[in-house]
Amino acid sequence: MFDIGVNLTSPQFAKDRPEVIRRARAAGLTGMLLTGTNAAESAEAARLAAEHPGFCWSTAGVHPHEASGWNAQVEQQIRQLAAQPGVAAIGECGLDFNRNFSDPASQERAFSAQLALAAELQRPVFLHCRDAHARFIALLAPWMPQLPGVVVHCFTGTQPELEACLALGASIGITGWVCDERRGLALRDLLPLIPADRLLLETDAPYLLPRDLPEKPASRRNEPCFLPHIVQQVAARRGDDPEWLGKKTDDNARRLFRLA
Repeated sequence: MFDIGVNLTSPQFAKDRPEVIRRARAAGLTGMLLTGTNAAESAEAARLAAEHPGFCWSTAGVHPHEASGWNAQVEQQIRQLAAQPGVAAIGECGLDFNRNFSDPASQERAFSAQLALAAELQRPVFLHCRDAHARFIALLAPWMPQLPGVVVHCFTGTQPELEACLALGASIGITGWVCDERRGLALRDLLPLIPADRLLLETDAPYLLPRDLPEKPASRRNEPCFLPHIVQQVAARRGDDPEWLGKKTDDNARRLFRLA
């Protein structure tokens, strides 16, 4: 089982990061991808990944919330990080018109620049899209032939949006959102539509604690060690064997991010 979305640089993990990784290993995880959301956090994610070679890798990029800070200096920092052996993808990047912490024009500029950088460096991209599907697809589509791999992380969209992402050739990241009986019902119905070889699984820890965990932590903090629960739930909704799905999505992650 490979968790493609772990925000290990979050302050919520400040006191027990080694224990979080230990619990992930004990739960049967075989790898984790640590998410970078700006230049400083991308550097920290790369540092943390380097402490756990063969189990942790990282991404380097600028999240749409941080896009107003994109400039030539930040681009150079991301470029330098991407050259490190443990940095497996450019991102998290994309568009988020739900909150617009950065204005849409800045988001589009930073997103396009990171797609160009990924194409130049031939690195996969780790993408974010929320309430911005039409522009997201419009900006991404021209770059797809030049990108070695793409995953739309934490997908929670509609069936037409899923079909559009799949038509481009993107892989789809699914989180514990499907474990939410309030908000995840529509997404559950879409799980069988995702080809097995383009499905990836993630916790997005410390966010999106699965609501149907038999025993929830008092902190309400999500952790990578809860990925097996997500694998079980996704497998049940797809009609897959959980052990097979865990291995298949691990294989998918290693192929997409070109990991040993």
